[in-house]
Amino acid sequence: MAQTTPPEQPTCSKCIFCRIANNQEPKTDLLYQQDGIVIFKDLRPASDHHYLIIPEKHVKDPKHLGSNDVKLVEQLVSVGKDFLAKQGGDVTDVRMGFHWPPFNSISHLHLHVISPTKHMGFIASLIFKVNSYWFVSAEWLIDRLKKSSSSL
Repeated sequence: MAQTTPPEQPTCSKCIFCRIANNQEPKTDLLYQQDGIVIFKDLRPASDHHYLIIPEKHVKDPKHLGSNDVKLVEQLVSVGKDFLAKQGGDVTDVRMGFHWPPFNSISHLHLHVISPTKHMGFIASLIFKVNSYWFVSAEWLIDRLKKSSSSL
C-alpha cells in the first residue's frame, strides 16, 4: 500500500526551519520566498554554492512524504536549479539531495543544492555521498515516491 502524506501541518514554532520560513530568525537571510518555497544558505557550506530549499509548510523529513508529494519534490528541485543558475552556480556540476533519517540534523524537509561538487572537500563528499544510507538524490526520492503510487 502506498504511503500518503499525513494531513498538512502548519508551521511548528519549535522548528528552526519553520521559524526561518516565517522570517523569525534575524540571523538568517531569506534569499528566495515564493509559492510556498524558501531558500537560504547552509550554515556550513560544502562548496561555493550551498543552499537549502524548504517548503514553508512543516514536513518532517523525506520518509514522511507520500505518493502525492512528487510535485512538491519536483518543485523544490526546479526552484533550486533555477536559483543556482541565477546565482552563477554550475548547474552541470551540482549535487541535489536529502539526508535520510535518522541521519538528518533538522526535522524539516530540506533539499541541499551544492555546486560545484568538484570544490567539495573529502568530509563534505562523505556527508553528501549520493544514494548512501544517509543521503539520497532528489531523483532517487522522486522515483521512490512514483513507485509507491504505482503500487496502489
